[in-house]
Amino acid sequence: MMSAAMPRLTATDRHGGALKLHRGATFGEVSIAPLQPSTPQYQPIAAPGTALAISYLSLGVAAHLPSSTGRGGARNSASRESHALTAAQIANLMAAERHADKIGLPFTRMITIHWEAAGVPLAGMAKATGRFTDLMTKGLARHGSSTAWIWVHENGDRKGGHCHLLAHVPAALVPVLTRLQRGWLRRITGNPYCSGVIHSKPIGGRLGLEVGNPDLHAVNLEAALSYVLKGASAEAAAQINLERLEQGGRIIGKRCGTSQNIGAKARKAKD
Repeated sequence: MMSAAMPRLTATDRHGGALKLHRGATFGEVSIAPLQPSTPQYQPIAAPGTALAISYLSLGVAAHLPSSTGRGGARNSASRESHALTAAQIANLMAAERHADKIGLPFTRMITIHWEAAGVPLAGMAKATGRFTDLMTKGLARHGSSTAWIWVHENGDRKGGHCHLLAHVPAALVPVLTRLQRGWLRRITGNPYCSGVIHSKPIGGRLGLEVGNPDLHAVNLEAALSYVLKGASAEAAAQINLERLEQGGRIIGKRCGTSQNIGAKARKAKD
């Protein structure tokens, strides 16, 4: 359990009205009407309020991948299901974000991947996300950069199974990431890439904001993190003071994760 509540900070509160959140920041919210909704386990606390950034209304769902996730053994089997982020998971994700900044790898990019529209079944999302982050880490390393990341899986009515990923990607390597990521998706799914499956934007709306205006980047990152955590349980949200809360939907296997360099073990070793 966390003893401290997550601060409800706005740009004007933090900087006397000098800073504003990026107006175009929709954080990759998704929609996929043809898919059947999952059954929620609790009633929504707040209705969705973000304008849809990606529409999947015209996309079908391709053939499914094997259901095994390939990570974590039985803990990620089809029998392990969840419907919301727990307080412990949120505490870990928030601590990981802080540690990423501490080690000089602040999150600079938000990537949303609609796995179900790409042909990945719910039970295969953990394996697919794991492969994507592995390919991203190795791809950036080949160009001389380390990275750090956290991710959260969501599912639900008109959304389908998808992943929100916050990652450190240097501005100079964004063209490299953009060029490679569609190929990674084809390798992971075995299917041709469908337009709109991946949505990747700089946090704060422009490249290099973390260097050019660190304070503004911090405010926008806080908003992005709050968005990623919106699938919290009612109990966790009450502890953390989350202002936005939506149903996270039914997930099979891991619901969230971090890169090893900002995980609990790495944080403990650094401290």
